[in-house]
Amino acid sequence: MASIHFNGIAKRFGALAAVDQFNLAIDDGEFVALVGPSGCGKTTSLRMLAGLETPSAGSILLGEQDITQLPAKDRNLSMVFQNYALYPHMTVAQNIGYALKMRKMPARDIAREVASAAALLGIEALLERRPQQLSGGQRQRVAVCRAIVRHPAAFLFDEPLSNLDAKLRASARTEIRALQKRLGITAVYVTHDQVEAMTMADRIVVMKDGHIQQTGTPLEVYDAPANLFVAGFIGSPAMNLLPARRDAQGRLHTAGFQTSTAVPQGPGATATLGVRPEDIRTSAQDCAQPLPITARLRHIEHLGNETLLHLDLERAGLQARVPTRWRADPGANVQLFIEQTALHVFSDATGQRLVA
Repeated sequence: MASIHFNGIAKRFGALAAVDQFNLAIDDGEFVALVGPSGCGKTTSLRMLAGLETPSAGSILLGEQDITQLPAKDRNLSMVFQNYALYPHMTVAQNIGYALKMRKMPARDIAREVASAAALLGIEALLERRPQQLSGGQRQRVAVCRAIVRHPAAFLFDEPLSNLDAKLRASARTEIRALQKRLGITAVYVTHDQVEAMTMADRIVVMKDGHIQQTGTPLEVYDAPANLFVAGFIGSPAMNLLPARRDAQGRLHTAGFQTSTAVPQGPGATATLGVRPEDIRTSAQDCAQPLPITARLRHIEHLGNETLLHLDLERAGLQARVPTRWRADPGANVQLFIEQTALHVFSDATGQRLVA
């Protein structure tokens, strides 16, 4: 087990900067998720850590050791790939123990290590099968088991759940996180799925265009997004973002309502107001500072545990998450209430969050 430090890491492919000025410190035993859309640089960053790509600039430390130029085989890191990369002609036991065989470990010791790791993942009954005889969830467990058996300094995960169905993804998230906690090992997890990042990680790193946009605990990033990109990316449904203009008293006016008090001052006379769907309420009594709005209900989604409203507020679209038994007919005008204390304000000039 070890800490990990990225110091000014960059990766260029010709004129393209896939990753630029990537600085990140990961504590020993911490679970950190790199999250962002396709092409944001998260997988390239992981591959540089794994030794599968060579940085164009900067350094990477594993504990006190500079591993920037160290071959992948000498880094003592275990990686679980998106497609699991299992050898089809080998049994499960042979796949799990292959790295130990390459180290020339005695066969008896390999068998013991494989059996121990398989028991940890509950796949003892699968050891004599081949990958084509396994379900997607079973293959994922074998890949994780193969990573465990090496006793690495850190686990690296590259979108390991993307090939599983929704139910299996949910259970696999829990299993991987519980296993990481039990072993106390450092983990770096790459995903485009913000739900995976939010539910599994101690900290998340939100990336865009090769740059870190924000780092923090899941709730820190959710409650106080650093800029418009993070605000729109983190959250499902996404935060509602509304263009607004400032009056002489510092209040912001937007589609269908205005703030009742002054909001943080930014450069220029315009800003963007953000409101989470769950901060739009059906009753003023549920708000500390209610802002009433009247919107046309375009569509309603009854999801069992909650109800999502798709609304038209003048020329702006809006989504609201309301109690599951709330009822209204599409096309009707409905009155709702925005919790003013939960509004987010972003500068139009810089895109950065404005803090009161």
